[in-house]
Amino acid sequence: MSKEAFDARDTLKELLIGILVFGIVSQLAGMFFVDSMLKYTAGLWIGILLAMACAWHMWWSLNRNLQLNADNEGGARTYAIKQNLIRYAVILLVFAGVCVTGFAYPLAAFLGIMGLKAGAYMQPFVKKLLDKRKK
Repeated sequence: MSKEAFDARDTLKELLIGILVFGIVSQLAGMFFVDSMLKYTAGLWIGILLAMACAWHMWWSLNRNLQLNADNEGGARTYAIKQNLIRYAVILLVFAGVCVTGFAYPLAAFLGIMGLKAGAYMQPFVKKLLDKRKK
């Protein structure tokens, strides 16, 4: 495995940890402001799991895209667009399912999906903490 692939795997791990931390903080902070704790928890963790799946899918599709780019320039661009559309379609389908079924709070699911953004912002801090821990 190349050093770049190893670094990307570490970055993915740090991003997933950031998403998980965001989910825990959101769970603790939001539990005081909702009518139904069960619906809030279900929506939040549906969103968090979806954010983690999206992070993994981005990592996987970018690795695959880099392999395609080395072989065929036009194929890599088409592949990247296709993978982005698949990711967004899955997010929309899950979010629509939450809205239609009423099983969970849609805003809590949206908050969980935004964990992907929060995890990306927290990644440098998580990296520092993990590097300190390794030493």
